[in-house]
Amino acid sequence: MKIALINENSQAAKNEMIFAALKKVAEPLGHEVFNYGMYGAEDPNSLTYVQNGILAAVLLNSGAADFVVTGCGTGEGAMLACNSFPKVLCGHIQSPLDAYLFTQVNDGNCVALPFAENFGWGGELKLEYIFEKLLCAPGGGGYPPERVVPEQRNKKILDCVKEITHTDMVTILEKLDRELVKGALGGEKFAEYFFANCKDEAIAEAVKKVLA
Repeated sequence: MKIALINENSQAAKNEMIFAALKKVAEPLGHEVFNYGMYGAEDPNSLTYVQNGILAAVLLNSGAADFVVTGCGTGEGAMLACNSFPKVLCGHIQSPLDAYLFTQVNDGNCVALPFAENFGWGGELKLEYIFEKLLCAPGGGGYPPERVVPEQRNKKILDCVKEITHTDMVTILEKLDRELVKGALGGEKFAEYFFANCKDEAIAEAVKKVLA
């Protein structure tokens, strides 16, 4: 699984720590982790939580990433932004229990974490425990066992609802403010990571137009 990490401006200083914690857990399990920034508080390509949502949606809809880890101060803004896009199902995760239940019950492809709220001494350990429970089993396994069938059915229903209530990503990229999108996709490593992993030619072409 290809996992993308995205940080916004208020918590950019924690990027290196978050990236290290995610890699420590994910790589021994066979996952690849791609750091899309921000790469620190002084990164010239500043991302808002709204732009985190745009970037997450481009990566997930194109197949350039299978899962996105993002967040902001409280995690709420990033979660709302991500869920405003098609084919993105983002959970607000505050604890290892949240992480496990979200991946097993809701089978989402994106999480938004609070990187400031209740984030103090031992914060990197908390992150590791969250990532461990997030990745310890394939998504959609269900919990508890007697609820597996209805939970999986509800996930399929939600996917169908999102197909109807959201337009396609190419149309969205064409209609959004060009500078807003260009800022979201302007990270130092974006082009290198995205075009090497993108599986959707139409989205790739739409991205090229934005970046041109």
